[in-house]
Amino acid sequence: MPSIRVDDRRPFDVSLRQFKRACEKAGIVKEMRERQHYVKPTEQRKIAKIAAIKRSKKTSRDASRAFR
Repeated sequence: MPSIRVDDRRPFDVSLRQFKRACEKAGIVKEMRERQHYVKPTEQRKIAKIAAIKRSKKTSRDASRAFR
């Protein structure tokens, strides 16, 4: 868990923003969102396969635009 030092001279809002940034860098927010709902392994594979197809289409589309 990320931690920060809170100064008396610094406003609370700044410290809170710094803590949120540290949590985001550590990946806590992303992991929390992923754990909110259980996704079956078959669904995960299906989503990953669709994403791979999208990526390949995008790269092939971008490559064809480069030759124009």
